[in-house]
Amino acid sequence: MDKKFFAQNRKAYHDYHIEETFEAGIVLTGTEVKSIRAGRANLKDSYARIENNELYLHNMHISPYEQGNRYNHEPLRVRKLLMHRREISRFIGLIREKGYTLVPTKVYPVKGFIKVEIALARGKKLYDKRDALAEKEAKREVERAFKEKQYL
Repeated sequence: MDKKFFAQNRKAYHDYHIEETFEAGIVLTGTEVKSIRAGRANLKDSYARIENNELYLHNMHISPYEQGNRYNHEPLRVRKLLMHRREISRFIGLIREKGYTLVPTKVYPVKGFIKVEIALARGKKLYDKRDALAEKEAKREVERAFKEKQYL
């Protein structure tokens, strides 16, 4: 299943251990939808928070739509995420007791709607990040060696 992403949060995979991912709808205005479809969304420092038993997305930057006049949106406004009540209740328990964080990882289309992939994540320590970078570098070296061997 090949999905086209409007935005992706690569930094989340570097900064967090991703435990589980969930799909959530998002409440948007018309100019926000047009701007996202044009690829003008950024998830870099965004996070999800539960307030009054509802899920909200903070710090997701959606650039103003160029053809949107006075009806344009505020780029960093807080946006409501749509999920089932029992899923949100489960999140509340995990966040309070086990120290998880909710981080958006992708924004993509599903049957004409825009969805957000939310990850249940645990923060990495500095040494975990260093280990991940070292592992990535080792994989590159192995692949480079294979390529050189094939050309001989």
